[in-house]
Amino acid sequence: MFFKKKEPLGAAEFIIAGLGNPDRKYENTRHNAGFMTIDALADKLDVRIDRIKYKSLCTTAVINDKKVLLMKPSTYMNNSGLAVKEAMSFFKIPPEKTLIILDDISLDVGKLRIRRKGSDGGHNGMKNIIYLSGSDQFPRIKIGVGKKPEQWDLADWVLSTFTSTEQKSLKTAVDNAVSAIELIVGGQTDKAMNLYN
Repeated sequence: MFFKKKEPLGAAEFIIAGLGNPDRKYENTRHNAGFMTIDALADKLDVRIDRIKYKSLCTTAVINDKKVLLMKPSTYMNNSGLAVKEAMSFFKIPPEKTLIILDDISLDVGKLRIRRKGSDGGHNGMKNIIYLSGSDQFPRIKIGVGKKPEQWDLADWVLSTFTSTEQKSLKTAVDNAVSAIELIVGGQTDKAMNLYN
């Protein structure tokens, strides 16, 4: 007999949105570090991100006794806010409980920067979320994807793949981001910042 895993009861209390681009050709590119983190978190929680809702691939899970919505917007990076805002409106979740995972070209590969809130930092996905929600109070985990080499065009750089050396550092960053997510959902943002910033 197969036992279906029980759906967590009640409405989601927290949203965790990893940013990226949905097409297969964008898999493993720098801009998809948010998607990679959500996939790693889903693996750890033993859930499948296989539902299409809120303009996203999503699922629900339980982290630290809280029901959370894990989402990978299917709107493409520059329209991430359409998906995030729809889920926030549906569950009536404020920005403070909507954690955004995104790539950051100002950080070396493998580095994390956790923030309670702030500006978009020039990131188009974050810019769209702030614009459509009218708030910059989103906690976020920025995953370093490396500074753009001088000769590269920015769009080409963020859509390039990681080198084999970089992939090891990226894996460490993604694993640390997953641990940080668990702390942040559990109300321990300061601890996450002290450990991983």
